Amino acid sequence: MIIIKVIYTGCLVLYFALLPPPAFARTVSDQLGREVKIPENPQRLVTLAASLTEIVFALNQEHRLVGVEQFSNYPAAAENLPKVGSYISPDVERIVTLRPDLCLAIKDGNPRHRVEWLESLGIPVYAVDPRNLEGVIATVYEIGHLLNAGDQAEALAKDLFQRRQHIISLVGRSVHRPRVFLQIGISPIVSAGSHTFLDELITTAGGVNLTAGKVPYPRFSQEQVLALQPEVIIITSMTRGEVFERVKAFWHQWSTLPAARDNRIYLVDSDIVDRPSPRIFAGLEALFGLLHPELAGGLQ
Repeated sequence: MIIIKVIYTGCLVLYFALLPPPAFARTVSDQLGREVKIPENPQRLVTLAASLTEIVFALNQEHRLVGVEQFSNYPAAAENLPKVGSYISPDVERIVTLRPDLCLAIKDGNPRHRVEWLESLGIPVYAVDPRNLEGVIATVYEIGHLLNAGDQAEALAKDLFQRRQHIISLVGRSVHRPRVFLQIGISPIVSAGSHTFLDELITTAGGVNLTAGKVPYPRFSQEQVLALQPEVIIITSMTRGEVFERVKAFWHQWSTLPAARDNRIYLVDSDIVDRPSPRIFAGLEALFGLLHPELAGGLQ
């Protein structure tokens, strides 16, 4: 089996090497500070993260996509595109067969050695590293210009910026910032510390993140959560369905918990709060509506 795989990989490398080389017309610097030679007008694009797939669709450039990361499920049309493995384990052999002239990667997830492998085969890889909402806007802008969709990128970036500023303005009208416990892990209980997207979403939406601190994703016992006395509990996890509802029901049984007493325990789709794509601004608006229902009318 190992011998067969080596032969197969070698054939793919030879096949790709015999193809006419792409016309690398410009050199750009990606968000990791690496110089990348890319075509003037990339036509065959592979995205190595679902968030990047969403950005390409949001820019109306999906006609360039020849392959996407396996969890690319939004919009619905993305599910029909060829899959190239998960973001933590991209399938290099599969990517090679799709003959991309550009790959989009993300630092937080895509293994560096896979990126270097692709580059050794002559496939340019542009890497992004959005760390906050402003970083998402910048990434939208950069990818748009990479794909010669500058007008779309500028319009989308402006819209996202204005939506963020509108939330900040609405939060300024609030008289109280509720104490929030956000649960992203079920067993064990995991939350989000400072300098994470989730912490920024909570604070920008007008809440107080009870788990802010140096540890990015701290763990908690049931007793510790109860001691924090959150006024709002947000449960967002890739584990959904019956398990999702069971976790919500578990917290509701504690009558001494303010969030349970006031019926403020909510389930939120993790895709709109943990993917650094334009939809994260929909996540911000959703959180604002849950934290400040008295002001939610201002979103319309």
